[in-house]
Amino acid sequence: MPLTLAFTTSSALDANKNEPFELGSVQWIRRFGDGERPALACGYWHVTPAEAPEPFDLVMEADETISIVQGHLTIEVEGGDVYDLLPGGAASFNRGARTRWTVLEPTIEFFVYS
Repeated sequence: MPLTLAFTTSSALDANKNEPFELGSVQWIRRFGDGERPALACGYWHVTPAEAPEPFDLVMEADETISIVQGHLTIEVEGGDVYDLLPGGAASFNRGARTRWTVLEPTIEFFVYS
């Protein structure tokens, strides 16, 4: 049986729904706790080089999978891989991974925390 994929393009994003986030802003699709799932959330993260002018370190607080909708960023995993992510690029990280992020262009990232 063929796999059917459904997705939302950046044209469906609504900037009026963006909320401040730790860095940049986020448009939530599913918040932690929705559907009685306390560890599951997803949405669109928006960030610009002006909001993150220097690389920043981030320890992953949950398993996280991302896909770049628009823009360009790099993520270095301590002791491991470097991801150069452009539109259509994706990566997945385990909870506890130590990473360094560099925002190279205004970026919209779709993310899922689990």
